[in-house]
Amino acid sequence: MSTAPVLKDIQRKLDPKFDSLFREHHYFVYRTAYSIVGRVEDADDVVQTVFLRLLRREFPPDLTRNPKAYLYRAAFNAAVSVIRSRRRREFESVEDVEAPAAPPMPGVDEDARLELYGAIAQLRPTAAQILILRYVHDYDLAQIAKTLGTTRGTVAVSLFRSRALLKKKIREMRTKP
Repeated sequence: MSTAPVLKDIQRKLDPKFDSLFREHHYFVYRTAYSIVGRVEDADDVVQTVFLRLLRREFPPDLTRNPKAYLYRAAFNAAVSVIRSRRRREFESVEDVEAPAAPPMPGVDEDARLELYGAIAQLRPTAAQILILRYVHDYDLAQIAKTLGTTRGTVAVSLFRSRALLKKKIREMRTKP
């Protein structure tokens, strides 16, 4: 086994540019991941995955231009991968399935919170991204548009439709026996 890649990773770790990037954005990546995966352990894994990938290669131009947008997309994609791998696992029995620990919401009971996360999981990825950026990260429409590389109008329409679809999904979940 060659030690060249390991040495390159160690040198990269000592790079003040990477260190600064990590210190400034690791919590943002964590919040994004946690809002999707709903588990502390999985969110930590996503943060580790995102930054390890950056350690092992040169910084892409998108990262230099708009680090938050790049890291958001990287965290979202890595978190979706975690969800997909979680779905592929087969469980021996129902007792082996543990409900994800979604972030607490003040003033919202546990059943409503689980309904909300279940409904968000049924949305298209772009719709879920917009909802997460708006209500978890408290981004305004212009910030969301910049992060996703689209227009403010497109974000506004998508946000309106996503909220309506979310309400519909929650209603459907409540009417099922």
